[in-house]
Amino acid sequence: MRGERTLTGLLDWYIAAGVDEAIGDRPIDRYAESARAPPKTPTPTPHAATARHDAPRTDARPPRPAAEPRLVARDQIERGAREIAAAATTLDELQAAFSAFDGCPLKQTANKFVFADGAPTARVMLIGAAPGGEEDRIGLPFVGPAGRLLDLMLAAIGLDRSTAYITNILPWRPPGNRNPTDAEIAACLPFTERHIELVAPDLLIPVGGTSAKTLLKAREGIMRLRGRWFNYAGPGLKSPIAARALLHPAYLLRSPAQKRETWQDLIQIRQRLDEIKPPQ
Repeated sequence: MRGERTLTGLLDWYIAAGVDEAIGDRPIDRYAESARAPPKTPTPTPHAATARHDAPRTDARPPRPAAEPRLVARDQIERGAREIAAAATTLDELQAAFSAFDGCPLKQTANKFVFADGAPTARVMLIGAAPGGEEDRIGLPFVGPAGRLLDLMLAAIGLDRSTAYITNILPWRPPGNRNPTDAEIAACLPFTERHIELVAPDLLIPVGGTSAKTLLKAREGIMRLRGRWFNYAGPGLKSPIAARALLHPAYLLRSPAQKRETWQDLIQIRQRLDEIKPPQ
């Protein structure tokens, strides 16, 4: 009787502990079985197999390092640009050589090569800094809102695109209409200087601060450069060319109050033009 009560109590305890199944009638020592069993060989995973396959062989030659992009010094680019530009004897040759020139990275991002517009025999040559969005789309300089204002400025002193010649220092648009960098200007400047030599105008008009500082080799800003006459002495010119800087039409659109000073500059340009060679 006592044994039955003991078994009954044990079963009650099993049930309370959650035991609901009997697997065997003898206890199993899992620790002893683990000690007697031989160690299992691990199955190689795909990662391990790949690692063994990719392990370098001791008798294999080391791989060659990837070739680094060739860097060209800035002075070498300028020297090459000057040699190419100097070889051009006509505007058509200069345009073809400039278009094929690969020393300015802006060529890779621009849509159009913007060379010039107007009459190559004009007495007045206007030079901006670089094309904008409209110029990059159409392929001509000063054709956007600023270009239309420039046309009105020229008309006020009796000029238009048939009696003036218009270009930029850079023929390719900087992304986002940002200002050109010194390196970009230096790469293109030899072509601009040769451009001026081939056109040989009576008056040179840098348009905007970047063009004025570059062509006049000045440190001052456009507000100090405008309103004064300078002599532009290019490397291949027989004699200097009279030059006068103008505020950029894009700036005048943002600051209409400056149009009065620009009108005074235009009057001076007209007077100097008449003094150099009176109209027939």
